[in-house]
Amino acid sequence: MDDIVAARLRSQSLTGDLLATPEEVVGRLGAVQCQDFGPGKWSIAQRTDGATQATLDQAFAAGTILRTHILRPTWHFVLPVDIRYMLELTAPRVQALNASYYRKQGLDAALLARCCVVLNEVLEGENYLTRTEIAGVLERAGISTDRLRLGYILINAELQGIVCSGAPRGKQQTYALLEERAPKARRLDRDEALAELTLRYFTGHGPATAKDLRWWSSLTMAEIAQGLAVVASQLEHEEIHGVIYWFASAAREAPSAFPAVHLVQGYDEYIVGYGQTKYLLDASGVARSLPRARGIYTHSILVDGQVAGEWKAVPKRHVVMVEATFFTPYQDVQLQGLQAAVQRYGDYLGLPASLSLAA
Repeated sequence: MDDIVAARLRSQSLTGDLLATPEEVVGRLGAVQCQDFGPGKWSIAQRTDGATQATLDQAFAAGTILRTHILRPTWHFVLPVDIRYMLELTAPRVQALNASYYRKQGLDAALLARCCVVLNEVLEGENYLTRTEIAGVLERAGISTDRLRLGYILINAELQGIVCSGAPRGKQQTYALLEERAPKARRLDRDEALAELTLRYFTGHGPATAKDLRWWSSLTMAEIAQGLAVVASQLEHEEIHGVIYWFASAAREAPSAFPAVHLVQGYDEYIVGYGQTKYLLDASGVARSLPRARGIYTHSILVDGQVAGEWKAVPKRHVVMVEATFFTPYQDVQLQGLQAAVQRYGDYLGLPASLSLAA
């Protein structure tokens, strides 16, 4: 593999042909981290041909894309058809990671099970409720929701496959019963699920390593080896500097024109989708040398797949200002790429966009 970074940009649909729908993007990546809801939508949109914020809002409201805790102890966007088998495969590991937090909140197995019963009853019949409304229901049932308890009650219910995202009510998020929101979700046995998730990850994130997948999925190395044993014939692999990278054959396609400039949010799959080889997005080490509050820990400007700066959106009346900083001197062609990326972000929001570039 001549250029891991260029191939990774293509597999992630950041370069090459954009995908037709938001659902195709989520399906290709398998799951899209989105603890920050708004920026998470942008991650999907910039991989989708012509998608706007309204496009993503419509998909989310219709339930063609769902949001739940899955893979790791954080929210992800996932397709309804995939949510069941992914939960059944990865939730036990996430629950183990959460166990100490449940104990600190006084949430034992019996109480968490009772909470699930209450939620199942109150949400039945597509009765989508907000967090505040759910807190009221639980309190009336004699279950305290003080401090962090409500959050962990809901996380457990998501990991148990009881609830997931419902249609938003205005700007408020709601919860729904998963069985009503994803009635056609696939049920796979464990071996099939391991194979499917392994194939999906390396297709949408490759070239990547088994340890990268371990970080992304919370699976054990033994489970990943089992999945690879089934799908290896559908992937390619190459050893580079003693490390084996797995990828789909499409990653070998001709590279896109460079420089490619992207505005990615801090939890974009290109940033957080890797463990062992995350350093490849900052080969020079410039971003890692900055204080933790900057660089790869904030919204990043990518130039040819490398973290080259940081950005933030500053909404103003009827316009969005993008404030950007390059970490090192830049060329005119890179500035032109940044201006095009800012315009794309404005198009996504449906607002005129302007660039404010720090000297």
